[in-house]
Order: sequence, then structure tokens, then C-alpha cells
Amino acid sequence: MPEREISVGRLDEIGDPGCREFTIGEGDWPFRGFVVRQGDDVFAYQNFCVHAGHPLNWKPDGFLTRDKSAIICSSHGAVFSIDAGECMGGPCRGKALRSVAAEVRDGEVFVTGPDGR
Repeated sequence: MPEREISVGRLDEIGDPGCREFTIGEGDWPFRGFVVRQGDDVFAYQNFCVHAGHPLNWKPDGFLTRDKSAIICSSHGAVFSIDAGECMGGPCRGKALRSVAAEVRDGEVFVTGPDGR
């Protein structure tokens, strides 16, 4: 599947820690993902629950636990590490979120993922 790089905005526009959703591609089945900012680092993942197969969030950009120390699935409470996407608790223990390449260049966050076509 071809890949495509997109900008998801400036790093200083994302909370610390904070998240931002993104979509790559168009049509009925674009690739949906999110970035997590933690200081100057960014991590990106597919927005897909490895346990139930649906999006992790219920509200826009809502991927973090209350204390913002981990990623959480809003539907069944599975908790994932921010830096590796590994399941630390819940029904998906031993699995991990699908990571997406992410980097900050000149203050802007870029992700590279499947084109979604």
C-alpha cells in the first residue's frame, strides 16, 4: 500500500501532553490515526482498538487517561503506553497499537502512513 506524508499542525498547538487526530486519504475508508505529544516528543498510532476493532476515542482528540499518563480506549478501558503503544492493562494485554512514523521538523508535526485509498 502506498504511503503519504501529511502535516498535522504545529507542535506548540498540541497540548503537553496532548493529542490530535488525523486522516490520510479520502473516501469511505481513509486511514485514521492520532499523535500524542509528550514534551518535545511525538508518537503516532492508528486509531484502532486492538481488542474490539473500533476507534479508541469517543470525543475528538480524546485519547489520554485523566492524568494524561497513558492512552486509553474509551470503550473498554484498555490502557496503552504513550511511547510504545503497548497494552499495559485490560483485555488486550500483550498486544500493541499500530505505530505510524512521526517527526517534528521546524516546529511542525508530520506523520507518514498508508494512503488510505
